[in-house]
Amino acid sequence: MRSRLTRWAFVLAPLTGIAMAAEAQIGVADPVAPGTYAITNARIVPVSGATIERGTIVIRNGLIAAVGASVTAPADARIVDGAGLSVYPGIIDALSNTAIPAPRQGGGGGGPQPSAEQSGAPNSLRPAGLQPEVRAIDLIRFDADALEAPRNAGITATLTAPRDGIFAGQSALINLDGANAQDALVRSPVALHVGFTAVRGREFPNSLLGVFAALRQTLLDAQRYRDVHAAYARSPRGMARPDNDPSLAALQPVLAREMPVIMMANTQREIERALDLAAEFNLRAYIAGGEEAWKVSERLRREGVPVLVSLNFPRPPQNPGADADPEPVRVLQARVDAPKNPGRLAAAGVRVAFASSGVGMNDYLGNARKAVAAGMSRDAALRALTLAPAELFGVADRLGTIEIGKIANLTVSRGDLLDPNGRVTHVFIDGRMHAVRATTGSDNAAASAASGAWTVTVTFPEGDRTVTLNLTQEGERLRGNISGSLGSSDISNASLGANGDLQFTVPVTLRETSEEANFAGTLTGNVMRGSVQVVGHPNGTFVGTRPNATGPGGQAGQRGGQRPPSSH
Repeated sequence: MRSRLTRWAFVLAPLTGIAMAAEAQIGVADPVAPGTYAITNARIVPVSGATIERGTIVIRNGLIAAVGASVTAPADARIVDGAGLSVYPGIIDALSNTAIPAPRQGGGGGGPQPSAEQSGAPNSLRPAGLQPEVRAIDLIRFDADALEAPRNAGITATLTAPRDGIFAGQSALINLDGANAQDALVRSPVALHVGFTAVRGREFPNSLLGVFAALRQTLLDAQRYRDVHAAYARSPRGMARPDNDPSLAALQPVLAREMPVIMMANTQREIERALDLAAEFNLRAYIAGGEEAWKVSERLRREGVPVLVSLNFPRPPQNPGADADPEPVRVLQARVDAPKNPGRLAAAGVRVAFASSGVGMNDYLGNARKAVAAGMSRDAALRALTLAPAELFGVADRLGTIEIGKIANLTVSRGDLLDPNGRVTHVFIDGRMHAVRATTGSDNAAASAASGAWTVTVTFPEGDRTVTLNLTQEGERLRGNISGSLGSSDISNASLGANGDLQFTVPVTLRETSEEANFAGTLTGNVMRGSVQVVGHPNGTFVGTRPNATGPGGQAGQRGGQRPPSSH
């Protein structure tokens, strides 16, 4: 990236003084982007300091050259009018497999097969899945289309890690722009990644007990490898040359605490076992996933272990059959607890960073907003998206805040980034501006179609019940209530995704007692339909219509009768 920006500098140098300061609306993309930008009149949220309600950021040659309320745009800058916009440090996805090809389908076994670049380290003495020397930077294959989706979610950089394995390999932090992996690379290696799932098709380890036995034995072997090689380095004469093992050599920075170990663990028991293993070998451990991390938050805080919390929150099954078994209470409870987990950890003093971990990019920011709605402070959530991952991955001197001299990775939104109505409009990566594809067509209709009074028929094996469902939509969030033959109650945990996925929870009266019902389905135009689950009862279905709707968006196609905010 630096070389490309330098080339631009030479090309643009003769143009200094020409009328390049003409105002450019932020929605207009220039295929020949200049090396210098000035974002003016914007609300700037640097994270490292107080918010600047109206200020200017100058970007030159891929770096932040100036920022402040009294900064003047240089004459050679392309002016970006930031009125009505908020500028944040570029979002850093704390864990993904971005740009690493997925296993291809096929082969004799009929299941996923490793691609050529995923077959492992060619000179390793150990089988695939137990090779800590595998490096993500060597597996990355850039695909412009694959980078667009995370950029549309406001993500500018990601920690990308090998997909599978017990010792999965070493991750790399990359910017989501560039001609190739080396062009986008910010830092490599960053961390060693460890999973507790047995590698398919192997006789050993093929159980959780076997996985931990393999981990412990390999780490013990690495300690002996360290001691033998240290002794040989001190006095090689008269001593047989020790064997070279690239897997054990790759573990030396881990044993020396120079490289963190990111352990994928979700349940309380998995997390406790991971912490026990880290304590035994004095590892610098991070927990990734961490679905039940809040249950061990005191130990995590005490031992200084951060959590890369997955934003891939559990979702209800879509349109299960009427004869499907009700979901267990523990599954329903996990769905309720997931958005609360980040806030509980932060409140307990545990460092939190947000990771996509396979979540659909349409839900990435939406789930971060759900974490805020469930109790996490906005400041903590913003840090979890920006500065926290930069600090944990050793790049806080380059990324994570808006400060002079740092890489010009910025996320720009209309409205507050963590507000349900906020919308990412642009990202800057290495100083280059990328327009974010706006949601259009049916997606946009679905995202604004819920408000109003709905007549909903709920069908259970014992008969039909009819209720009136009153909804008010605020971005992806919904609030409202039901009244009718199922009782009168307020709904909770309600949302409507951009693709029309609808879900909410509400107490209902089926017999004599009130019980919690989970509604999950889709909304298209003026019709909603899906399934209803009530613990201890057979599943049901629901169909809802909005009889007073006046068009595809119904009476709430534009909230409050107002036109949506204009987009630059």
